[in-house]
Amino acid sequence: MSKEYRKREEGNELIKRFEDHLRKKKAEFFDLDAYEQIIEHYMFRGKHNKALQAVNQAISQYPFSIELITIKAQILSNLEEYDQALDLLDQAHALQPNDPEIFLTKGSILSLQGKHAEAIKNYEDALLLADDKDEVYYSIGLAYQSMEDYQNAIDAYKKSIELNINHDGSLYELAFCLDLTGQLESSIEYYQKFIDEDPYSTAAWYNLGIVYNKLEKYQEALQAYDYAITIDDTFASAHFNTGNTYMNMGEYTKALDAFRKTVEIEGPSPEVYCCLGAAYESLEQYELGLKYFQKATKLDTLYDEAWFGAGACLEKQEKWYQALHFYNKALKINTENAEYWKSVAHAEFKVGNTISSIDAYEEASKLDPTDKEIWLNWSFIFYEQGDYTKAIDTLSLGFDEIPNDAEFFYRMTVYLIEAGQFKEAFNYLENALILDFDGHTALFDFFPKIETQKALYKIIEQFRKENN
Repeated sequence: MSKEYRKREEGNELIKRFEDHLRKKKAEFFDLDAYEQIIEHYMFRGKHNKALQAVNQAISQYPFSIELITIKAQILSNLEEYDQALDLLDQAHALQPNDPEIFLTKGSILSLQGKHAEAIKNYEDALLLADDKDEVYYSIGLAYQSMEDYQNAIDAYKKSIELNINHDGSLYELAFCLDLTGQLESSIEYYQKFIDEDPYSTAAWYNLGIVYNKLEKYQEALQAYDYAITIDDTFASAHFNTGNTYMNMGEYTKALDAFRKTVEIEGPSPEVYCCLGAAYESLEQYELGLKYFQKATKLDTLYDEAWFGAGACLEKQEKWYQALHFYNKALKINTENAEYWKSVAHAEFKVGNTISSIDAYEEASKLDPTDKEIWLNWSFIFYEQGDYTKAIDTLSLGFDEIPNDAEFFYRMTVYLIEAGQFKEAFNYLENALILDFDGHTALFDFFPKIETQKALYKIIEQFRKENN
């Protein structure tokens, strides 16, 4: 029997004992360590009321435990009882004024309340007392980032990384802030500094690779990841990011090899299975893509990207009913994703559910009004039904969001011609030709009759001659 298995069994037995004790109201003694395990079990599973019940009982036995009082404040924060949590932390501070955890927890709660300046002050107090200063600087960075003070956030993340180059959170957020402020290119020297200090630092090479990948310098990114892998062949994240870079380069077979190596090292995960699925989908091996997306859903039934990826593979095979089933699964998990609504809308249209399709496009347009495909597809439904007025009205809403897109002008030309509004149609056509002359060929897909094509061609040629 493995050590991990024994530990898990002991943990399960402890929870059973505690719940029996609550249910039967029988006397039972738990030491401080046992209470901490019980509370952590409930907090990890999001059972905050159970965790509160456990911590209250623990405090009744250990009333002067600052750690328990701080944990209770975290639980109250999870239950959005922020004022009560802060009052509790003030009591803890009176008992133990030099405990950094009190300041950190207070900072975290103030951040949740949007009081970021007050949170930073508490983090700075924690900084004077804490051993894990890299973690404190990370929290300071997050608070500044929430205030959109990106330069101070960058400075805080850099201090965190200088103390611990392996701090994943600080490295990730630093790259995000540098990218946002247009400083990513100039940051290469910053990462190179760590390599100069320690050429065998896998973390330094790995993070340099991330920066190059964000800058779309894919060959340099691959080289940096390769150095990290050469130093440590079991560095799963470097293999995984190598796969992502190959995906960006369109080298899907090489990406598959990198993702397979990731699984070999650290075992399967929904994320890696989704990446394998996406690589097979890009190689047009849709059945294999579907297989890996479904494997991901078995590992985590709430991994919406996996359900969506499965739907996409089925859509590519024009299996519309099945695709719709998977798209709806993804949408049920994440209703705020415009891409999911758009895909549901398209699949509903393909299976003949026009009203459901229109409703889904409307939802998609609210979430991402700058996606032109939503407006084009939504208006096309009305066009196909012969309701040209509704097609025009819908596309007009799209124009409010995307005013200078040539494809919109060409499509509006089509709708207006069909509605018999020729003068307005020619105004839109002229604007379309100015924006993208070569795009006019799309018009002929809507007007298969040779006579109409000839008339349009004559107008377009006339425009070309006048503007040359």
